[in-house]
Amino acid sequence: MFDIKENLKKLPDAPGVYMHKDALGNIIYVGKARSLKNRVRQYFQSSKALDAKSRAMVSNIDSFEYIRCGSEMEALILENNLIKKHQPKYNILLRDDKTYPYIKITKEFWPRIEKTRQVLKDGAKYFGPYTDVGAVNSMIDLLNRVYKLKKCRRRTFPKGFKPCLNYYIEQCNGMCIGKESRSEYINRLSQIESFLKGKSKDLISFFEEEMRKASERLDYENAAIYRDYAANAKALMEKQRVVLKQGINMDVILLGQRKQIILFRVENGILSSREVFSIEFDEKTPRDKVLEAFIKQYYSNQIDGISELIVDEPINDRNLIEQFLEELWGFKVKINDEPKGEKKSLLELAKQDVVEMMSISTENEKNKKDKETKLSKVLNEIISNSNTRGNITEIVNSETGEIVELFDDKLKVEAYDISNTNGIDNVGVLVAFEGLNKLTSAYRKFKIKSVEGKADDYGSMAETVTRRIERALAGDKGFLPLPKIMLIDGGAGHIGVVKNIIDKYDVPVTVVGMIKDKKHRTDRLIYFSEAIEAINKNETPHLREVNLRAINDGNMLYSYIGNIQEEVHRFAIDYHRGLRSKAMVASELDNIKGIGPKKRSALLAHFGSVDKIKLASIDELSEVKGITSANASEIIKFYSNR
Repeated sequence: MFDIKENLKKLPDAPGVYMHKDALGNIIYVGKARSLKNRVRQYFQSSKALDAKSRAMVSNIDSFEYIRCGSEMEALILENNLIKKHQPKYNILLRDDKTYPYIKITKEFWPRIEKTRQVLKDGAKYFGPYTDVGAVNSMIDLLNRVYKLKKCRRRTFPKGFKPCLNYYIEQCNGMCIGKESRSEYINRLSQIESFLKGKSKDLISFFEEEMRKASERLDYENAAIYRDYAANAKALMEKQRVVLKQGINMDVILLGQRKQIILFRVENGILSSREVFSIEFDEKTPRDKVLEAFIKQYYSNQIDGISELIVDEPINDRNLIEQFLEELWGFKVKINDEPKGEKKSLLELAKQDVVEMMSISTENEKNKKDKETKLSKVLNEIISNSNTRGNITEIVNSETGEIVELFDDKLKVEAYDISNTNGIDNVGVLVAFEGLNKLTSAYRKFKIKSVEGKADDYGSMAETVTRRIERALAGDKGFLPLPKIMLIDGGAGHIGVVKNIIDKYDVPVTVVGMIKDKKHRTDRLIYFSEAIEAINKNETPHLREVNLRAINDGNMLYSYIGNIQEEVHRFAIDYHRGLRSKAMVASELDNIKGIGPKKRSALLAHFGSVDKIKLASIDELSEVKGITSANASEIIKFYSNR
């Protein structure tokens, strides 16, 4: 048993890091100290000197450990790393910044732009992080469409290569077939970089030039599109305010309400962006400690440093944090908590923006809540009008005897779709939503086993839903809770198949079909109903339709169902394409004499792609474990004849 009093006597009078643990051995707090002996002892003296959070923590301390360090700076670095690793309950925690997306310009001969959540030292250029994922997706889509960037991941294009669909729909200039000048491509890419750095003039000039060209061709439709692009870019530019005469770079960091840190980025004297981060801390924690924790956790992950940080609270360990950042980035860093002149005006401007942002955020939250209330009302009406009959809402775990609830109080909706190519690689998928929000953790994929060599959507859908329900009834937590509504991409036949399965397992799930019009747009919903008014209107017996464009709040429901339908279709297509691509790679390498599954896997693991295998020399191929010189010769021979 750990004796706290005895171990306190052993603490050295030296800098280091200490870790408090609970009775289960979990690390609940990590701290640094100039003197471990003095600092750790303070927790176990009179509780009157401790705040409420510290008293709660101390009551849970069962043992502690410490690591002696050579200096306070070493202790700070170690403390930061241990907090990130263990996420202790009582530390101030910045939510994992990997959840925030970046825009990445890849380092390739023909660079691409893409969204990523990891910043790697791979030579690529990163912009962000951004807290609005939707804005990132829209920005990438806009830039790809306007600048006609390469979207495919291929790096080499052999002679006779055929372009993809993007070329034929004029979303790509055809660099794969020699139709694109790399110098022109890189020039367009530099305009994108300028835009992402907060400079809009180049982008506006490009839009206006494209608008002029379209007008000269009498292509007024595209001219209007570029006119709107230019107007949007100008509006963005007007929001950017020159706040400093000197074109310097700095960050302004403010602690806002609702446990949020607001970071304003100033580039070349222009207030170019604002990011919001959630941070977990006890409300009685001193404000400077919150800012200090954010700076350490956020900036230690940034590849490109910043020479000056402006904060609105004095930080007690400012000199130490400055030294930490200097060692991290290799140049002098200043934390300015008493800005003067223009910088003080900048800080006041940022504070004003935060007040306005919080006001807008409150209004947006209210609007979202109103939308979710209306959506819940409409969906619950469908549930109440349907002939959902199931009685099983809970099961008993056969191993533990525990009662497992199949449903929760939230209005969970799942949507299903099937994808195949003439019956090959049949797959089924489900996507899930709670209110207006995607539940990506609940998305599931199913490789269809009962249908082979033919396109049988009914059979594939039946297997998908059956496997989903059976996993839930087996108590698999990855498939719980069950949804209140299942949306099926299809008509009466599809929902009839699924309804029979739901009735067979006696679970109260409402099955609804999503119907598209002739232009492949979401049009209406159908579901089985025993309501008398449906029969009186001479509708198909037990089948009711909901015209999404005709009911109250139809626009909201129309958009909601449309988004779900697009999402489940995208998820199904992506899964199917992935399987098909793997099959194509496997079959290609398997056709090479002497290359079986193990050697194929070794080749792909070593080179990363078939394209790189094609370009490899005999010596490079022979470096792969298990690949003999004879194998290498066969690979060279195989691809030289193609």
